[in-house]
Amino acid sequence: MANKCAVILAGGEGKRMKSDKPKTLSQVLSKPMLQWVIDALRKSGVDSICVVKGYKKECIEDFVADLPYKITTVYQAERLGTGHAVMMAKEFLTEHGGDVIILNGDAPFMDSQTIEDAYKQHTALKNSATVISAKVSDPTGYGRIVRNPDGSLKAIVEQKDADAATAAVNEVNSGGFWFNTADLLSVLDKIQANNAAKEYYLPDALKLLLDNGKSVGAYTAASADTVLGANDPAQLAELNDIAKSKYGKYPY
Repeated sequence: MANKCAVILAGGEGKRMKSDKPKTLSQVLSKPMLQWVIDALRKSGVDSICVVKGYKKECIEDFVADLPYKITTVYQAERLGTGHAVMMAKEFLTEHGGDVIILNGDAPFMDSQTIEDAYKQHTALKNSATVISAKVSDPTGYGRIVRNPDGSLKAIVEQKDADAATAAVNEVNSGGFWFNTADLLSVLDKIQANNAAKEYYLPDALKLLLDNGKSVGAYTAASADTVLGANDPAQLAELNDIAKSKYGKYPY
């Protein structure tokens, strides 16, 4: 039995949601987005799950306490980026070893099949890391996936850093990653906050692994919806419309 665990990033405030609860507890088809992610993980055979809480952490704690299975939580007191959020889960990662999938708690359409298939590719290629990507009609705002001729990952280039050719790439970072846990831990503390936002970004871990000669890949999800999240009520309404047309009701 493969040793797999998951870290879900759920510290966001979601100021633009006009809500008094953490963004990941906003609902799609009457289920919190966080529940969609947890259910997809459990359906794909990942039961050891750590949720990184932040804004209104007691809401996440109450939500988790009501579940009929155990979910670990850790607290990110300051929101200093996705890499920093994962640093909060270092003890959980060290305890579990094996491979870890890191997902955003506000991406409800990251489905179990995508999680499983990305893991199969990750292990078959013996990758240190595998980013889950998707091909979208409008890549604006997303990190672009740049591949080597053999299909392996060369870089994830953020919108602001993309030249014209890279900006035209329509394969984008979903924000979901499989990592060999030991390899992730070997570079996690080396991520630097040398950017305008002074934040620690998880994709920088991939660059560090590549610099160390490690193998990093990208798995392209079948559906572009896997990248979708919500930052405001209009986007949340859009997710609900997509979910209704896809599933009719909550799918699990």
